[in-house]
Amino acid sequence: MQNRLIAVGDIHGEIGKLNSLLDKLDLKSDDKVIFLGDYIDRGKHSKEVIDRLIELSKNVECVFLKGNHEDMLLKTLISRKQQDIEHWLLNGGVETYDNYGDYPAIFNLHGKFLDNLKLYHIEQNYLFVHAGVNPNKDLSEQTEDDLLWIREEFLNNPHKLPYKIIFGHTPFTEPLLLNDKIGIDTGCGKSENCYLTAYDVFNDIFIPN
Repeated sequence: MQNRLIAVGDIHGEIGKLNSLLDKLDLKSDDKVIFLGDYIDRGKHSKEVIDRLIELSKNVECVFLKGNHEDMLLKTLISRKQQDIEHWLLNGGVETYDNYGDYPAIFNLHGKFLDNLKLYHIEQNYLFVHAGVNPNKDLSEQTEDDLLWIREEFLNNPHKLPYKIIFGHTPFTEPLLLNDKIGIDTGCGKSENCYLTAYDVFNDIFIPN
């Protein structure tokens, strides 16, 4: 029987905060962890973060969602356009590039991980997604941009889906608690004072790193 269902917010290359949080969580083999995306950029250790997550997934059931920062990076690979590369670099990609050492190394080392990221995950009455949903659409109508990039339209309006939505993407000083949604991006990667948050869903407990 599954023990705990845990969601983890945006990590942004902060390996120290990730390790601290995982130590606190003391995960067991019957736990399930859903990571909400944005593993890379801003922080200086994106490579180490993904290495740690891959290692964790060998012993604990993990679901890895795509964030908008992974989306920016993957678009540079697909398009090869200078404007897409510059957009990624200007939004925290410089730190990721420097961490890996060169551009091809990112995809040589972690291309499979990046390619296999999911857009959303449903577990019982909860929907886990990076940014949110367009509140005017059914789930089948959501675009990738909706799920990875939406902010105000989702935050300011109730959605019509039959789930409580747990999301990251938009940083708050503390978790956002609304009737139909819970936001757990607490700014990790933005400054030393910001922290990484996990949410123990069944026990309704927030755990900072």
